[in-house]
Amino acid sequence: MDFDSDGVRLHYELHGPDAGAPVVLVHGFASDYRLNWVGTRWQEALTTAGYRVIGLDCRGHGESDKPHDPAAYALDLMAADVRRLLDHLHIEQANYIGYSMGARIGVQAMLDDVALRRVVLGGIGWVGAFHAAEQIARAMRGEPATSAVAKMFYDFAAARPSNDLEALAACILGTQPVVDASRMASISIPVLVVVGDQDDIAGDVDRLVASIPTANVVRLAGRNHMSAVPAREFKQAALEFLAAED
Repeated sequence: MDFDSDGVRLHYELHGPDAGAPVVLVHGFASDYRLNWVGTRWQEALTTAGYRVIGLDCRGHGESDKPHDPAAYALDLMAADVRRLLDHLHIEQANYIGYSMGARIGVQAMLDDVALRRVVLGGIGWVGAFHAAEQIARAMRGEPATSAVAKMFYDFAAARPSNDLEALAACILGTQPVVDASRMASISIPVLVVVGDQDDIAGDVDRLVASIPTANVVRLAGRNHMSAVPAREFKQAALEFLAAED
């Protein structure tokens, strides 16, 4: 299923009971809904628990449009995509789970007052991989990777023929966060941050958690940025958090 988000065609999926509490799932950079959330059994875990899953392919990813202009990937535009998806589905409020880039979009969505009930942010710290954006973009454009982070993301992206590497270069350049600590302090939505204790990409998790008054953190033993996604402990923590009373 597709919808128009201010001129950009975005793909989404719906799973689980129609009457279930809605939860939006937003994937990481160079991934897509199905890779991030289906093969890792998140969709199964959430629908089994009675949630209505709304899976989004972000612009530049999956089956959505893939602009080549970095300006098309500003974080406020990507957060607005979430808002427009909820409006398209006539959903007044939803839970949110985002990983890595999807978590960064979730932060922006909270700052921009998207109607979210509870928010799970996975694989995210104060800065994350954005410090290596230029290196990652050059790797996507065929230049030799100049850092381990750039090589990791290039190898991950290039392994999927459906990826448009120029669109991904534009995306990583366009999603640069401008973090305003005073705005972060205004967040009142309950937030759970989940990160692997061996994640060397998320970057300064403690600073991020301290900046959000409502945030708590769960660290996954023995997990890194990639291996944290399918972790059973991650799913359990998220389900317990979403089920809590406000």
